[in-house]
Amino acid sequence: MNILGISAFYHDSAAALLRDGEIVAAAQQERFSRKKHDPLFPVEAVHYCLREGGIGLSEVDYLVFYDKPFLKFERLLMTYLSTAPKGLRSFLSQMPSWLKEKFLMRSTIRKILGYEGEILFSTHHLSHAAAAFFPSPFEEAAIITVDGVGEWSTTTYGVGRGPRVEILKEIRFPHSLGLLYSAFTYFTGFKVNSGEYKLMGLAPYGDPAYVDVIKRELIDIREDGSFRLNMKYFDYCAGLRMTHRRFDQLFGGPPRKPEGRITQREMDLARSIQVVTEEIMLNIARHVHQQTGLKYLALAGGVALNCVANGRLLREGPFEDIWIQPCAGDGGNALGAALVAWHQVLEHPRTPDARRQKASYLGPAFSDDEIEAYLKHENIPYARLAEDEIPETVADLIMQEKVVGWFQGRMEFGPRALGARSILGDPRSREMQSVLNLKIKFRESFRPFAPSVMIEHADECFDLRGKESPYMLLVADVLPHRLRPLSEEDRRATGFDKLRVVRSDLPAITHVDNSARIQTVRRGDNPRYHALLEAFYRKTGCPVLINTSFNVRGEPIVCTPKEAYTCFMRTHMDYLCMGSFLLDKTQQKPWKDEFDWREEFELD
Repeated sequence: MNILGISAFYHDSAAALLRDGEIVAAAQQERFSRKKHDPLFPVEAVHYCLREGGIGLSEVDYLVFYDKPFLKFERLLMTYLSTAPKGLRSFLSQMPSWLKEKFLMRSTIRKILGYEGEILFSTHHLSHAAAAFFPSPFEEAAIITVDGVGEWSTTTYGVGRGPRVEILKEIRFPHSLGLLYSAFTYFTGFKVNSGEYKLMGLAPYGDPAYVDVIKRELIDIREDGSFRLNMKYFDYCAGLRMTHRRFDQLFGGPPRKPEGRITQREMDLARSIQVVTEEIMLNIARHVHQQTGLKYLALAGGVALNCVANGRLLREGPFEDIWIQPCAGDGGNALGAALVAWHQVLEHPRTPDARRQKASYLGPAFSDDEIEAYLKHENIPYARLAEDEIPETVADLIMQEKVVGWFQGRMEFGPRALGARSILGDPRSREMQSVLNLKIKFRESFRPFAPSVMIEHADECFDLRGKESPYMLLVADVLPHRLRPLSEEDRRATGFDKLRVVRSDLPAITHVDNSARIQTVRRGDNPRYHALLEAFYRKTGCPVLINTSFNVRGEPIVCTPKEAYTCFMRTHMDYLCMGSFLLDKTQQKPWKDEFDWREEFELD
């Protein structure tokens, strides 16, 4: 039986294919359209899933949409009516797309795809809950889903047991932790639904100076983790921006303009909302543990991508272990919707399996024959390496502080590069963090980079408490014995002056608060990437590599050999290892255009 799940029309549209309950393929539309966070109907992602499954659309037994458009429309309509006439402009901007394609979703799906089979609808947070629990290794678990908003729900908890998930309680719009965090994303000059992770990365540079103001004026936090926002400070219900002018007055002036100078105010705001978010997530987890009595937690929703909060949940929360959906945002709901149909609607049994998500390598792969055909067609110089030469050669290059593009196997499903579409570097280098940010990624200098570490040696470097972090969704401290003593001048550093401080023997991946966002790598999940880490460890004694996503600012992660080569040539990467082929930048023909992200991409 083939089940196709789809999420669309908000952000991060995606498609996923199940066959007899097995995850065959899943991908976000942005990887094919090349429009970051593409919200449009995921036609190309659907076609990829069908190709990967070797089937046509007529062989799909059920197509499942990730939410219920009627309920979402009800929420929009009720919100506009309650704020009228203020919301008229926003209402008029929304209505054309609703009347054209969103309201009658069944007809829209049939029109776009030509699908004639049965169409089912999940609900937004049920899809999140299913995506969190069903691929997890737990027979039973508590489930928490937290995001901006679905139909009406913004936060839910429930339980998963065997083949069923049940949502027990919810917090409803407009009271939303995700939208509160996004309001600060907007106010500090970053793009909503895209820049939240920048706010998280900025937080350690600041002080929690505004925590009391946030708690006193913006949000009423209860002991059980529930909360209510003071809506007089927000404008997202009726307006076309996130915050009201009262918000400006509360925090000493208007929002930072995109690309404007980041001041201590923005750093302190980032730290403050991060502290509040972590407190709320811990309160919710403790309440849910008390109510359910369960040992394990499954987590999804956009807020579940806040890996700093996740790290605190693991270390300080009441659950023995947590599992986080690697595509935790709306893209993952395509998979969740398909799993709802297989288990909840069709009542198929479930066997807990930690590898059900296949380490989230669920996107397109390209064979050596396909890669070589592209290289030859474009007359691109390359060297072909034997299998045992790949890790040895690339490890030697990284040891020389070369930056290497790494394009191998099936593309990742979700926002993190996990060693399939990655840019790699030496974490021991004092210069690598700034080199990667400014010359490769063309992004803000304060942004940290994540380490990949062999699972066998993770506890020698990071305080993971013996747990895995295969999806780069947990932040943990670098262990004390790897830290270096700081001078009095280093300890006094504030703001972006903290960047110059060398804090550990892994300086390129140690953030200014001595933490790191970690990916643990198992040999069975990604043999070639693990072999590279192993070779680097054998040569250097270091089991860690810098792993950042294979893209530049403003673009989605690369999907195809052509996109990988283009990104390689338009940046200051030194080498590209694509399948069995190694490309040396010095041997390439001059590139036809220079990369200027300020001109080519929307500033975010």
